[in-house]
Amino acid sequence: MKKLIPLLLFFACTDDEGNLCIYQPTLSTEAVSNISFTSATLNGTIDITSDNCEVPNNIEQGFVYSTEIQPTIQDSQVNVNGNSITTTIEDLLPETTYYVRSFLTNNFGEFYGNEISFTTLSVNCGFVTDIHGNIYETIIINDECWTKSNAILTSYSDGTPIPQVIDQDQWANLTTGAWCYYNNDPNNGEIYGKLYNWYAIAGIHDNDPSTPNKSFAPPGYHVPTSNEWLSLIESLGGVNIAGGKLKSISHWSSPNLGATNESQFTALPGGFAHNFSFPTQFMGINEQAWFWSQTEEEDNHAWFTYLTHDSNYVGHNAYDYSKLFGFSVRLVRD
Repeated sequence: MKKLIPLLLFFACTDDEGNLCIYQPTLSTEAVSNISFTSATLNGTIDITSDNCEVPNNIEQGFVYSTEIQPTIQDSQVNVNGNSITTTIEDLLPETTYYVRSFLTNNFGEFYGNEISFTTLSVNCGFVTDIHGNIYETIIINDECWTKSNAILTSYSDGTPIPQVIDQDQWANLTTGAWCYYNNDPNNGEIYGKLYNWYAIAGIHDNDPSTPNKSFAPPGYHVPTSNEWLSLIESLGGVNIAGGKLKSISHWSSPNLGATNESQFTALPGGFAHNFSFPTQFMGINEQAWFWSQTEEEDNHAWFTYLTHDSNYVGHNAYDYSKLFGFSVRLVRD
């Protein structure tokens, strides 16, 4: 007959022949990663030393977590197999502190690792203020903070001016940052914001390649990458339906197909300024919205996202010589 003797972090027992059985699990809870508003990735290790012992029955292992200290298997539990364990938990409360421990349980008992705490991000992104004191409201979409209106700044974050360029030929030959109003009309800027070429959002303020680029966005924010735009679109159901969820209800020409503004992104149809391969410099107001990403494709290409009044579709592309176009700009938190 075996007699089980519980010890601090292991169990020992002897059988009828006097052989010593030692069962000693070593559990470690490591730093939590990828913390967002409602999710986090838990990490840990579980190693087991078992000498002269029968294999325990009904093994469960993984993580336990709670908003109270010292969580146990009576709290939230997620099972993960293996020695190096990791898993992402979801449906957490924003701006909330959680406590997590690795665990192992079987017919020998319950074993727990060290406790780690983490706090989910706040859903209150607040407001963003640019260098001129312009205030932008924000909205959380897919665990990211986006501005709800188009950029209207006329300087980089260090105060270096971004020039307004209204001459068609001058704009067509730019390799540095510039902005304009649609139709060069400030009244359009009151509703739709400014249109920027790609060089502006990249911070290219002069023609000296050795000069460091400026920062377009205020501290803590940046012009979204191509991947950030794609992630936003995917979180709203993909390219075929996300357009309606992004478009504002007002200002769009009829039919404003599918527009619900469910995301509260409030995309406005500010149109665009192009590279003068068309008869007129400006096109698409009240019918189209075009937004820059900071991501280059080739020397003359950069990625952008666009919406139209007659479709739910969201386009994402990089045309030849597109850096010369004038598009609207949204910002996303670092």
